Amino acid sequence: MKRQQIRRMVLFISFMLFPVTMWYFSPYLIIVAMAQHVLNGSFWVFLAMLVLSMFCGRAFCGWLCPSGGLQECSAYIRETPAKQGWRNYIKYGIWSVWMLAVIVTFILGKNGVTVNFFFMTDHGISVTEIYNYVIYYGVLFLLFLPTVIHGKRAACHYLCWMAPFMVIGGFIGRKLHLPQLHIEADREACISCRQCNKACPMGLKVEELVKQEKNASCSECIQCGACIDNCPRHVLKYAMRRRQ
Repeated sequence: MKRQQIRRMVLFISFMLFPVTMWYFSPYLIIVAMAQHVLNGSFWVFLAMLVLSMFCGRAFCGWLCPSGGLQECSAYIRETPAKQGWRNYIKYGIWSVWMLAVIVTFILGKNGVTVNFFFMTDHGISVTEIYNYVIYYGVLFLLFLPTVIHGKRAACHYLCWMAPFMVIGGFIGRKLHLPQLHIEADREACISCRQCNKACPMGLKVEELVKQEKNASCSECIQCGACIDNCPRHVLKYAMRRRQ
C-alpha cells in the first residue's frame, strides 16, 4: 500500500475514534482539571505534542490528528487552498489567551497536585452521555465549516489550539540542535511542475518554498510527505538531521 493511502487510512481511523479520544484534546477540560490541580489526559497529550515535536515537527497533524482526518475528508467538498498570511497567526492569539487561562486557573486552584489521565471520562471514553454528543457535533461543525468556506485545512491554519505546541517544540528542537524530521529539496532539480502544490493538503506553495529554501523550516508543514510522493523528479525527500 502506498504511503499516502496508509496516511489517509490512519487519519480516517483517528477521526472515527474521536468520540473516544475527544476529551484528551480538549482545551476546556484541562482548565476544569487545573482548577482542581489535576494533571489530566489532555495535559499529558499536549505535553507529549510539545516534546515529540522537538524531533518530529508537526507530523502529528499530518498522520494522527482526528481533526486532520475530518478536514481531509471535507477537502473533497472544497479543494482550493485556504488563504494564509496573517490568518495563520489567529491560532497563536487563541492559544495565548487559552494558555493564560490555564495558568491562572492552576494558580488559583485548590487541593494538592494529582495525576488522573482519565479525569471526567467514563472508562476512558469521552462521549458517553447524550449531552456530550451536542458538544461532539459542535466541535465537528467548528472544524468542518472553515474548510468548506475557506479551503483545505483552514481550521489547522486559523483555529487549531494544538498546532502552537508543535511549532514551539520544533523551534526548541532547532535551538537545541536536535535531529529533526523535515523535508529537504534538491532545488536545482526542480522543474516547477507544481505537482507538489496540488498534492499538499495544507495548500502550501511548496514550489516557492523550495526556491526560497524555506521548505524545511515552514511552520505550516505537517510532514505528511504528499509533496514527496507526488514529485515526478524526486526532488523532495524526508530527512532526519540537525538543522540550524
